[in-house]
Amino acid sequence: MPDITIKGRDGSFSAYLAMPPAGSGPGLLVIQEIFGVNYSIRQIADAYAAQGYVAICPDIFWRQEPGIQITDKTEAEWQKAFSLFQGFDVDKGIEDLKDSLAHLRKLKGCTGKAGSVGYCLGGKLAFLMATRSDADCNISYYGVGLQDLLGESGKIRHPALLHIAGGDEYVPPAAQAAIKAGLKGNKHVTIHEYPGLPHAFARADGVHYDAAAATLANGRTAAFLKQNLA
Repeated sequence: MPDITIKGRDGSFSAYLAMPPAGSGPGLLVIQEIFGVNYSIRQIADAYAAQGYVAICPDIFWRQEPGIQITDKTEAEWQKAFSLFQGFDVDKGIEDLKDSLAHLRKLKGCTGKAGSVGYCLGGKLAFLMATRSDADCNISYYGVGLQDLLGESGKIRHPALLHIAGGDEYVPPAAQAAIKAGLKGNKHVTIHEYPGLPHAFARADGVHYDAAAATLANGRTAAFLKQNLA
């Protein structure tokens, strides 16, 4: 599948595009982890396209270093990924994602309905897309730092789905409890917890991959997307 160019408010950046077999369908913004728009996230976008979605994955690190594609396999790559994460401007990143969402909705083949799904850092940004954008639905896989964003939860107006890894080393128990308490009673938010599982349990080529839990979470995601974007 090709890379495309998105013209954002502050400049142009690339995005990976995956088209469904039928050539048309709802849009889905796939938001990267801290490793860039790499092979793993492209495979995820391809999988969503196979389910019938026009999927794009924008390069949200373009302001720091365009074209990042690293893995979780070496210490040097981890250090690079954390450096990019620490230097990432979340507010600017959300602006880029909102521009990407607008671009997606206008793509040939997109029905105009569009949501977002994000992993790790992308899970945090998917939550913020729920609070700051008009995406039709949003899905967060083990989003980091959500406990610090709960003040925005009252702005959620469209369905949101959160997958929380119970043993997430980057989201400790106190943070998880705060997230669940802060979103309790919000009619737009559905939370699924996966007890004892580590961060990134759904990354198929990752060291923490859990096939059973990933299948369960991805099945819930598929049903959620079908319900809200069909």
